[in-house]
Amino acid sequence: MALAPGVATSTDPNPIEEVGPPIDAPGLNYFVFALFFIFGGITSLNDVIIPKLKELFTLSFFEASLVQFCFFIAYAVVGIPGARLVKKLGYMRGAVAGLLTMMVGCLLFIPASQTAVFGVFLFAYFILATGVVLVQIVANPLISLLGPAKTTHSRLTFAQAFNSLGTTIFPYVGSVLILGSLATVTAAELSGAELQAYRTAESQAIVNGYLGLAAALAVVAAIVWAFRNRLKGEKHDESSLAEGIALLKRPRFGYGAACIFLYVGAEVAIGSFIVSYLMQAEVLNLGEQDAGKLISLYWGGALVGRFIGSGLLRMVSPGLLLATVATGAITLIAISANSTGVIAGYSLLAVGLMNSIMFPTIFSLACEKLGPRAADGSGIINVAIAGGAVIPTIYGALADQVGLAAALALPAACYAIIAGFGIFARKPA
Repeated sequence: MALAPGVATSTDPNPIEEVGPPIDAPGLNYFVFALFFIFGGITSLNDVIIPKLKELFTLSFFEASLVQFCFFIAYAVVGIPGARLVKKLGYMRGAVAGLLTMMVGCLLFIPASQTAVFGVFLFAYFILATGVVLVQIVANPLISLLGPAKTTHSRLTFAQAFNSLGTTIFPYVGSVLILGSLATVTAAELSGAELQAYRTAESQAIVNGYLGLAAALAVVAAIVWAFRNRLKGEKHDESSLAEGIALLKRPRFGYGAACIFLYVGAEVAIGSFIVSYLMQAEVLNLGEQDAGKLISLYWGGALVGRFIGSGLLRMVSPGLLLATVATGAITLIAISANSTGVIAGYSLLAVGLMNSIMFPTIFSLACEKLGPRAADGSGIINVAIAGGAVIPTIYGALADQVGLAAALALPAACYAIIAGFGIFARKPA
């Protein structure tokens, strides 16, 4: 969690002072970068899986959005208990618990494929996301604690760039391995035993991808366990659930948590349906696999923007920069929704560039001066990430009624509120 200089913020009447020096653990930041890469990449694979499952199970946009709902609702369910678990185990052991839970989630895709039941896939996503939540509860506050408070905004944004590196690489590889058909027919043309066999065969590509991830996660978990005692100076305050929720009474933190909800929801809503959006005849008229590969441009924009943003945040007010990029996102969405062809497709993909600094900047602006209550704040923020469950589901329902382009008004409204938070929190601590 972000730590600010030891003075009160002008917008926060109830500051929590920074306590103690940064944690002394040379080289541990590289480990945290690896965690950001892993959970970012796994999360972005949902954007590839959604169009695949939509075809296999002949789903509506709303039904397809249930993949993101089951994934991101884990943040609401696990966020606060997960924070308490991390406080009990410590950051390193908490990371191991998260990695092993992610591995179990990956392995659950085996029975999901064999049964060819959509609900089993959704359960596998929930377990996978539970592990991601635990890892994220560790990563966000830990990178903030591994250095001086005055560079927290920049350091967290730089770490988020590795998250974006994962979200750029994983969807491209996933599109090659998973999208595209093993057969010349579609699920809509089949029924009975033939349909069951088709779903099992087609979903095997999903299984193979997640089995590879499970093996990689096991290796990473073993390495982290070997270094479990390396973190020195770790400190957590004991607190009740009520005390954690009480952080929402701080205007800066409460507004920021709401913006995390809206930001993640808007980003995930666009990413979840961007393949279907680009496949439309009036946009780019692409095949499923070619459209899937372009997801990397959406997340790659965030990657580039975070490296640039980590430098800009050392020179520019984080709040003003946040308001600027949120306004930019609204502008690009308006262009895309009111145009066709290349302009419509690539202007929406460019929203990824505007997203780049939003999460780390909202996070650090909202959480200044939590000090040893960092894990509590991180737990609450992780609950707010459940916006990725709610907003895409609403977007899917809207898209079924008014179309994908008109439904973009929903993420645009989310970005408008985020721009307001940037102005609200623009004054430096």
